[in-house]
Amino acid sequence: MELVKQYLLGLKKAYFDNGAEEDWEHFEKVKQGATKEDIEKLKNVYPNIPDALIGILEYVDGTYWREYAGEEISFYFLGSDVEEYPYYLLSTKEIIENQNEAIEYYSDYIDRRYNELKISDKITNQSNLLKWLHFSDCSNNGGTSQLFIDFTPSDKGKMGQIIRFLHDPDDFSVIADSFEEYLKNLIENKYEFINEDTVS
Repeated sequence: MELVKQYLLGLKKAYFDNGAEEDWEHFEKVKQGATKEDIEKLKNVYPNIPDALIGILEYVDGTYWREYAGEEISFYFLGSDVEEYPYYLLSTKEIIENQNEAIEYYSDYIDRRYNELKISDKITNQSNLLKWLHFSDCSNNGGTSQLFIDFTPSDKGKMGQIIRFLHDPDDFSVIADSFEEYLKNLIENKYEFINEDTVS
């Protein structure tokens, strides 16, 4: 996909522009993409997974303490609407393993049991219907923020919208109507999550 190519080229440039050429070149040497078998397993769980996310996973099958050829890497690959805050890409295996995570951890939030919680009305209020794809964790092992593709939005939302969870204070926001729009936003914001502080 052209958008995936554009995203990857821009990300590489962001690393180079911030003096992290060696980091990028080492990453490109060791990383591996998801296999066809991995992608098929993922599609079986998430039939509506966006082509752009598949394209990215075919390029690299996760950057979150991921082992490639005996070497473990952690590499910032994504961002969100939280300025200059880097995220990792989860692997196909992690995405499948986490398929019930939102229901397990956030059902009370989804069902609106806490008045003080900030949650978009584009997000369903029925946790029993929830189908989210968890594709990214923030730089502190996901404790502060996570990113999801939402396949069961409310009537006000859009199928495939991107949800950003932010902890303390807890906040569920829709930051893009689709995964493609999400990538375009990161490109337009010039990969601000890659900077001297995050790659030094």
